[in-house]
Amino acid sequence: MPTSSESPAWLDGDKIDEVLFCEELRAEHPMLCIHEVFFTVDGKVTDEGWIKNAIFEKLKPYVRRGLSRKIASLLDTLRACCYSSPLPIYHDRIHVANGTLFLDGRFETSKDFCLNRLPVRYDPEAAFPKKWLAFLNDLLIPEDILTLQEFTGYCLIPSTKAQKMLMLVGKGGEGKSRVGIVLSALLGTNMYNGSIAKVETSPFARADLEYGLLLVDDDMKMEALPQTNIIKSLVTAEMPMDLEKKGKQSYQGTMYVRLLGFGNGTLKSLYDRSVGFFRRQIILTVKDRPKYRVDDPFLSEKLIGEIEGILLWALEGLHRLQANDYKFTIIARSRENMQESMTESNNVIEFLKSEGYIGFKADLDISSLRLYELYVLWCEENAEKPLTTRSFCLQMTALAAEYNLEPTNKVHAHGRQVRGYVGIYSLLP
Repeated sequence: MPTSSESPAWLDGDKIDEVLFCEELRAEHPMLCIHEVFFTVDGKVTDEGWIKNAIFEKLKPYVRRGLSRKIASLLDTLRACCYSSPLPIYHDRIHVANGTLFLDGRFETSKDFCLNRLPVRYDPEAAFPKKWLAFLNDLLIPEDILTLQEFTGYCLIPSTKAQKMLMLVGKGGEGKSRVGIVLSALLGTNMYNGSIAKVETSPFARADLEYGLLLVDDDMKMEALPQTNIIKSLVTAEMPMDLEKKGKQSYQGTMYVRLLGFGNGTLKSLYDRSVGFFRRQIILTVKDRPKYRVDDPFLSEKLIGEIEGILLWALEGLHRLQANDYKFTIIARSRENMQESMTESNNVIEFLKSEGYIGFKADLDISSLRLYELYVLWCEENAEKPLTTRSFCLQMTALAAEYNLEPTNKVHAHGRQVRGYVGIYSLLP
């Protein structure tokens, strides 16, 4: 064991000056602490194990007992020593492995403290990602590749300006999950694998995504979500959000994580049938798996081998998205996917599109009660579960403008004025 003359300044006998210790450690490993989370020039520290190990290595020559307690105590002191107010959020630059790339084309090799740094080097001369584009051509139609390119670029910066999440839907076995593998190589620890449903239902799941660029749900649950307000808030977040960690006081945190899901169907909701929930989704349908295709077990490694070229491809998509004021390239088929998903989740829309029950004419009307009776009859004859009266009326009010209907309380029924709708009438006696 070292003699007292060899002991560091922070050690006095068997006592540790925690402030001096943490200042020395911080000088050796520059870092900041924001909302009790450590950041280095490489971005958010997602695993504090290396910090604990650094403390352990410094203590090991001098301390033999109670190391775990001392490490925990010093880690708390280090948080206070490294305290920082939140770092600024920039939309005009991307922190890459070898420096900082500005979206106007400038590149600097210097590294500053940042919220996110990609593990990929920026190389303007990187080879064109032929295997990646060939893979995408087998997976998606050309127009949908443009959408995916823009969404990938969108995930490079900490922004929610586009206010969209992306769903890749297929029958299974097409290889769509490899998109997530490539994005993981592109984004590194800035991407999380998890469950969109869990984010909606777990009170602590949101905080885990703070400062994250992307959440990928590789196998979306087909069960309808009990609520959707958290997902909608995440997709459109522009202000700090209330976050909660176990055993901690809730706080206002910064959220800009994007959502990407793979599955055999789209997101559904038990109760939220609003346009607002569905308009936040871009739904791309992948091509069916060729019957006689022979899968390459090394395809993922080959795609990741082109990651520097894929970064340039994603940058092209980001530039196109920004030039279009953060509006994605979305073809008619994707819009139809969204409309179909909304219709499947809301049988009131299916009822309004049905034949033989109702008609539309500007000068005719119907009472809310009679319209609901027709809706219940349609549900019974089409094996659908009817909504409650109140939910049905709320849906009708929300859909009124789309179907040129006017909610009113002046419909005449049985000699009385009651609530109803102008522009729709019963086809049944």
